[in-house]
Amino acid sequence: MLKGSKTKKEYKEKIKKYKRYSKKYFEDSAPIISDQDFDLLKNEILDLEKKFDFSDKDSPSKTLGFTPSKNFEKYPHRVKMLSLANAFDEEDLINFEKKIVNFLNLNKSFEFEYSAEPKIDGISASLTYKSGKLIRGLSRGNGEEGEDITLNLKTIADIPHLIDQKDFPNDIDIRGEVFIQNNDFKKMKDSFANPRNAASGSLRQKDPKKTSKIPLKFVAYTFGFSSDQTVDKQTNFLDKLKKWGFKTSELNKKISGIKNLLINHQNIEKKRFELNYDIDGIVYKINDFKLQKRLGFVTNAPRWAIAHKFSASNSITEILNIDIQVGRTGALTPVAKVKPVNIGGVVVSNATLHNEEEILRKDIRIGDTVKIERAGDVIPHVISVDLSKRKKVSKKFVLPLKCPSCGSKTIKEYNSQTKKHDAVRRCTSEGFKCEKISIEKIKHFVSKDALNIDGFGKKIVQNFWEIGLIKLPHDIFNLDFERISKLEGWGSLSVDNLKKSIQKSKKVSLDKFIFSLGIRHIGQENAKLLGEFLKKKENFFRLKNQNFIQELINIDGIGDTQINSLKNFFNEKANLDVIFNLSKSLDIQSFKESTSTGKLKDQVFMFTGKLNNISRAEAKSLIENNGGKIVSNVTKKLDYLVIGEKPTTKKVDLAKKNKIKVISQKKLDEMLQ
Repeated sequence: MLKGSKTKKEYKEKIKKYKRYSKKYFEDSAPIISDQDFDLLKNEILDLEKKFDFSDKDSPSKTLGFTPSKNFEKYPHRVKMLSLANAFDEEDLINFEKKIVNFLNLNKSFEFEYSAEPKIDGISASLTYKSGKLIRGLSRGNGEEGEDITLNLKTIADIPHLIDQKDFPNDIDIRGEVFIQNNDFKKMKDSFANPRNAASGSLRQKDPKKTSKIPLKFVAYTFGFSSDQTVDKQTNFLDKLKKWGFKTSELNKKISGIKNLLINHQNIEKKRFELNYDIDGIVYKINDFKLQKRLGFVTNAPRWAIAHKFSASNSITEILNIDIQVGRTGALTPVAKVKPVNIGGVVVSNATLHNEEEILRKDIRIGDTVKIERAGDVIPHVISVDLSKRKKVSKKFVLPLKCPSCGSKTIKEYNSQTKKHDAVRRCTSEGFKCEKISIEKIKHFVSKDALNIDGFGKKIVQNFWEIGLIKLPHDIFNLDFERISKLEGWGSLSVDNLKKSIQKSKKVSLDKFIFSLGIRHIGQENAKLLGEFLKKKENFFRLKNQNFIQELINIDGIGDTQINSLKNFFNEKANLDVIFNLSKSLDIQSFKESTSTGKLKDQVFMFTGKLNNISRAEAKSLIENNGGKIVSNVTKKLDYLVIGEKPTTKKVDLAKKNKIKVISQKKLDEMLQ
């Protein structure tokens, strides 16, 4: 249909409604429609955009929640406020515990003690106390920095302003959840969509006097930074919080063993609707602080905690079609287009089918009546097929042997470790020869964890590609802004904002640059390892020399899989052209060395042989936390070769030949004391 048609007019009307509803919902915290209707409107807009290639600057595809208020200053969190990994069933919990056992090198029969705490559906806040006095309160923000909402938080009766107790740390960040009880929310539901929305809106009031009129509650559950921490367990710390005058949840429990965790989870799930506040799961924390410290963190979450969400919501619908999406690594992902259905207040029209094996195992076909499940923020997926309702004329669905985008051959790669073919089928096109792969690579390039170009979302990438504004990542830095200003939905302000975002993104660290390229098997962690090893962009560009790539095997954490992936990447002229052109536009910063003043600062270690009472992963983490570095091969850069039981003789001999210190695990322990 033509733009200017009835459909276009309908789209514009929906955008106007969304803009008005969105302001009320996010900025004013006073929604005028239900969550369900708001989600339905968003999905209607997104469907129209996809079907007719419509675009508007106020679309939900181009806007994110709310703009942080200029009324509040921002402060960095002294300890990041990270998110939690999610578990949905017993298997997830078993895998969670298994990883911990392996990391700590414990006996498989070891039974952990957990602190089980309800996951209250509210707003996280961090309270800084110095000499017992509350001096600052921050929102979670982006996890690294939050909004200063001190005055608003001080209006909450549950939050002590002064704590005069001898055992209260001199400097500490107390963390907890701000929420509204359901009975209080009922009295004010005409102003807010749900209790969580009410809590969020109340804390973002410009005038604390308005916040004071809202019956907000605060439950404390942990600490971030602390100058003095003598408590040995999380449950004991919760007891301390109560002693200091903070409210804690009455549902907190100390539990040992996964079976008992599951029983507690089931019991609370049954009575969750009887509670006077909303919870969406149970948080499990390893109770012992010493173990927490040993376990540490992965990129975005602690290793020692997980959120066990309550049962998923599901519904029955019909598969209208199966689309094949091609990702940036060439992976073919089948996606079921289903008759729109409301699941837990969200309208679902797509469901992942994961891969070819999943389709074959469940025998999923176009036209099937299926049960769709949605749990938390997880992408909806097909649980089962109702075979009794299958149409007589029905064909098995088979993934294409040729890429639906570029026509290249698709294959299932052989995994030499598992001795099996991968479940995922991939397009064999390399470089930027496949349109879908190219688009996904650019989407990855501009994403938050890569170049982080604000306002350059997936929809804009798609639109700019289709009209020929961008075809390769470096085209972003040579955009025709005059042409963009003439596009529908692009005013002078939005163009200027995009210019500023692009300009800001030009200064990028080496590890983020490496990650932004979307090289297969090179995620954030591996990109950091490469950045730390290579130091400068010049060394990264040297990787076009295949012999130099092989040297990367010396990096602990980089194996044959990553090496081969890098070789394939630098073997493609198109990729070389991209990084060459990007180097002319970007200011690629050398890797920032750790400012650690640990006992092992800048000293390089390597392990050989089996360690006693500690896993390699934990030993590595311990050394790195103390400023040291780890390599996986004997080189001249190596300072210490740590030998365990049955060390590799060749490595020991080579170390001695190069006059590298060979030390025992006991000696390493002494160095760390």
